[in-house]
Amino acid sequence: MPGSIVTPGFVPPAATPRGPARLAATPGQLAALAARLTTRDRWLLRMLAEHRVLTTTQITQLAFGTTRAAALRLLLLYQHQAIDRFRPLAITGSAPWHFVLGPAGAHVLAAEDAISLTQLGYRRDRALAIALSPRLAHTTGTNAFFTALAAQARATPGAGLSCWWSERRCAALWGDLARPDAYGRWHEHTPTGPAATEFFLEYDTGTEDLPRLAAKLTGYAALTARTAITTPVLFWLPSPRREAALHTLLAATRTGSITRVPVATATPALTSGPAGPAWLPAGQPGPRRRLAQLAAAWPATPTPDPGPGAQPGEPASRLGLPWYPPTPTPPPSPGYRTSHPTP
Repeated sequence: MPGSIVTPGFVPPAATPRGPARLAATPGQLAALAARLTTRDRWLLRMLAEHRVLTTTQITQLAFGTTRAAALRLLLLYQHQAIDRFRPLAITGSAPWHFVLGPAGAHVLAAEDAISLTQLGYRRDRALAIALSPRLAHTTGTNAFFTALAAQARATPGAGLSCWWSERRCAALWGDLARPDAYGRWHEHTPTGPAATEFFLEYDTGTEDLPRLAAKLTGYAALTARTAITTPVLFWLPSPRREAALHTLLAATRTGSITRVPVATATPALTSGPAGPAWLPAGQPGPRRRLAQLAAAWPATPTPDPGPGAQPGEPASRLGLPWYPPTPTPPPSPGYRTSHPTP
């Protein structure tokens, strides 16, 4: 997450003797774990398999009413090795716990889908390697964008994040042309009626020069030409200054390939959340639009069906990876709060 750093000598707390006692991942323990996992637990394991790492805050936004409820359940899953955890060093204060799929959880998911751990893409050392990766902030930042949408959906009747695919799934599907950080679909009821937008997300941390950032649109244009599907590309930028500079660059370099791709930008400094009136379409003076209303900014862009991304009966192989993408909406679970407390 922004502001977090890790050092070469960093050891995930899960490996220290001061952590809570953990049960051995024996065949008997795996069977016992599978028997006691709730539907929501299994959903959370799939979210970690899909999106690689989620923080306590993000998991709370996705599925729990309070941080305490999330922490208690996560501790239980950690003790059973369904999940692993680490806490990066922070410049100031302390970072939240970061969670990844654990060995017992990986075995459960592989057994459910009748695939091997290799097909699932799981190795414990690789799962924990994100703790030391220079892409940790980018990955958690991308995931924070979508968990913020999930939190807004939970607080807004009629709104919903109906699809959220990971960078890895996007690369498996379209990586020869474009590599979005994620693909999503958002819908809500607006004053003019139901509205929905599907989009590719480019989560910008400010480390790439702007010409290189804009050059990614060439790949998206090629993807549009191949699929005959026009999907907007949304840039989530770290500051208003960088957003303005990108608009200036796009206006000066609107080549034929770029003009075929609808583009909009936003920055967290100018909005209370990504679902709100944060988005400024490239080449348009304004006003900023809500995420669900963005498709109307480009009349030639078809409005998506707000339904789930994977159609019933569709083979998983057509979705880039050998398992189905989990729905961003958690299933109800006894004893779990399904909404935030009233302020």
